[in-house]
Amino acid sequence: MGKFDFIETELNGLIVIEPILFEDNRGYFMETFNYNDFAALGLNKNFVQDNQSYSRKGVLRGMHFQKNNPQSKLVRVIKGEVYDVAVDIRKNSNTYGKWIGIYLSEYNKKQIYIPEGFAHGFLVTSDEAELVYKCSDFYNPLDEGGFIYNDPTIGVEWPLLDREHAILSQKDKGLPSFEMICD
Repeated sequence: MGKFDFIETELNGLIVIEPILFEDNRGYFMETFNYNDFAALGLNKNFVQDNQSYSRKGVLRGMHFQKNNPQSKLVRVIKGEVYDVAVDIRKNSNTYGKWIGIYLSEYNKKQIYIPEGFAHGFLVTSDEAELVYKCSDFYNPLDEGGFIYNDPTIGVEWPLLDREHAILSQKDKGLPSFEMICD
């Protein structure tokens, strides 16, 4: 029996991962990453950094990417729920400018593998959430890129959000349009 269900999406390389839970009256156990299982699917990235963030309801972080040293990410939620979004910014891709959104939560245990060449962001839909993710390259603040979360060219349909009241960082409020960054 495999330890993961890997579900391909319509965006090439973007994979939803459902870990298999082993449950009994004591609780559960699951693997959240196994290099061999991931490599067998061609996801053989060497993750070099783990990150964790805590946010409260209505916080929207994104849309972020590294410009010259792009990162693959393996994202999951350990507390609460988020609506996680990835946008294909690979100019040579047939899904350039397309996006996928998925709910990640402590309950559904889903993860998302985001390959290099995608922008990433999320909206907290529960009272609070903790998100953890692995990165295939080190964060470099001088290499940051991003575009505004509600760019009409991309048209992400953020759930349960009064866009006038999204809680954004000053940096995210000042992000340019997708066309200014990616075209």
